[in-house]
Amino acid sequence: MSTFKDVVSLKFKSMQGDGVLFHGEGQRGDYITLELQKGKLSLHINLGDSNLHFSNSHTSVTLGSLLDDQHWHSVLIERFNKQVNFTVDKHTQHFRTKGDSDHLDIDYELSFGGIPVPGKPGTFQRKNFHGCIENLYYNGVNIIDLAKRRKPQIYTVGNVTFSCSEPQIVPITFVSASRSYLLLPGTPQIDGLSVSFQFRTWNKDGLLLFTELSENSGSLLVYLHSGRLTLLIQKETENPVEISE
Repeated sequence: MSTFKDVVSLKFKSMQGDGVLFHGEGQRGDYITLELQKGKLSLHINLGDSNLHFSNSHTSVTLGSLLDDQHWHSVLIERFNKQVNFTVDKHTQHFRTKGDSDHLDIDYELSFGGIPVPGKPGTFQRKNFHGCIENLYYNGVNIIDLAKRRKPQIYTVGNVTFSCSEPQIVPITFVSASRSYLLLPGTPQIDGLSVSFQFRTWNKDGLLLFTELSENSGSLLVYLHSGRLTLLIQKETENPVEISE
């Protein structure tokens, strides 16, 4: 199909920072892809070019942050010729696509939640989406309704259910930066330490973990400093070891 106008709308929630939400492409190099990348939402569009080598017609726009927080987020893509409105949670980016083409030529199937066949022209090696999608409309067509009623023009692949289960996760919030913390009694005379956790914060500095090493030989700290995660091992008789990410 060849379109001068496209409207895509959906809501999603996920705990995965990467994954393709929507993809379509054509044999002449046209494509449109909506994907999560490190918790941000990126829209990639290529409307092709009169030159067969469409060297500079790719356009990418990124919106949002921390979108992999298991909360619902709304997305609206409105394209008319070269003008595009990209909206994520009421924040809109207006932009104009590159190249000199006004229409999007899609020859292959449209896919939602991933890219089905890697290796086609313009296809990227991306992760499939892992999470929930609702209110999915493409140019006025209710995609989820078609899939649920098993209409012949759409098919599902893999583990797809018409429900949205909640993960069994119990978070904890430290309200005060100076007075809130958890204290776990240590186990004496152990040779190793293993700690794992996930965290989210808007603060650039803060102590995440502190423990004294056995036999009062030193201490271990994990903290944020200017937005960078740092591990510090301080031993009494040795120089401190510091690792930052």
